[in-house]
Amino acid sequence: MRGRVYLIPVTLGGDDFLKVIPGKVIDLTRRLRYFIVEDIRSARRFLRHIDKDFPINESEFFLLNEHTADSEITHYLDPVFNGSDIGIMSEAGLPGIADPGARIVALAHQKNIIVTPLSGPSSIILALIASGLNGQNFSFNGYLPVKPSDRTSKLRDLEKKSKDGFAQIFMETPYRNQKMLESIIDTCHPDTKLCVAADITLPSESIITKNISEWKKNIPLLKDRFVIFILQ
Repeated sequence: MRGRVYLIPVTLGGDDFLKVIPGKVIDLTRRLRYFIVEDIRSARRFLRHIDKDFPINESEFFLLNEHTADSEITHYLDPVFNGSDIGIMSEAGLPGIADPGARIVALAHQKNIIVTPLSGPSSIILALIASGLNGQNFSFNGYLPVKPSDRTSKLRDLEKKSKDGFAQIFMETPYRNQKMLESIIDTCHPDTKLCVAADITLPSESIITKNISEWKKNIPLLKDRFVIFILQ
């Protein structure tokens, strides 16, 4: 019998994994011995976090990140054909969204392998449902351009699309969050709504939606926090 591919959720940070990941998902993860991961060190750390006696040395890890060539991943699913299950893990949250795990999932479908998603936290979805913005029509845009002029142009484009009824979700590297917030405030119309969802599921969690004009009165410090931005 073939094994299957499981999409393994991990925490968005913090120590209380049972707060955000169901116990049955943790139990399933503990029994896996093959993993396709974005970062081997953090994957091992997570497994030891959910089970201090996890047999790391008896497990096999395949690296899948933005630098992994397609030619390297062709053998990653071989254990499935020997009857073993494989777990895909991202750096945080659920694999496959803003994450290279989608590549191996696509390969699994090509090979007629069953793919099973497991329940866990997604900062993108949690931010959206807590924002009060349009959960019926929305777009996730990943990371915006770093160059200021290109970022400004992209923000204007996203704001226009948001006015057509589509909430626009995007993110930034933590150390550039402050610059991103300043760019949004300087670029967007005062009546445009902005949700800033920071440190979701952590003790420092903050999810606030206000007009740009209101954000200008009290600009929060976002540097080095994990933030999802949503415009509408």
